[in-house]
Amino acid sequence: MMVIVTQCVTHAAVTVEGAIAGEIDRGLLVYVGVSQEDTPADAEWAARKVAQLRVFADDAGKLNCAVGDIAGGVLAISNFTLLGDGRKGNRPSYVAAAKPDHAKPLFDQFVSELKLHAIPVATGVFGAHMLIDAQADGPVNLILQSPGGVTGGSS
Repeated sequence: MMVIVTQCVTHAAVTVEGAIAGEIDRGLLVYVGVSQEDTPADAEWAARKVAQLRVFADDAGKLNCAVGDIAGGVLAISNFTLLGDGRKGNRPSYVAAAKPDHAKPLFDQFVSELKLHAIPVATGVFGAHMLIDAQADGPVNLILQSPGGVTGGSS
């Protein structure tokens, strides 16, 4: 199951080795955790869900707009620690997280699928140590999990 953490932001940037790798103004900061069992269908589901997620205020102040409705962008960051299991001991286990050779293609597909929704997408650098600077808006944060074994049906 792919794990996605979304945060509404007024600005977000990711720096790698002293240089800005990706940056957005208003939109979503999205952390993406890929599990060993995830498939291309999970990446497609996650991108569609993020693109259609109504978490921005409309003119009446109701959370009724998606990122595309506000002409916002997405800063997507791959984050294997979202699959950490901290139930036993004090050091989380990451055995559920996908290895890089499985995770990177699915993360890249997630980004490509988001772009198909006409959403500007910036990213960090897969596998790098990243510094993320964000100004939360709301705050509005959601945790999403792909249903696993999805076949492209409903969102």
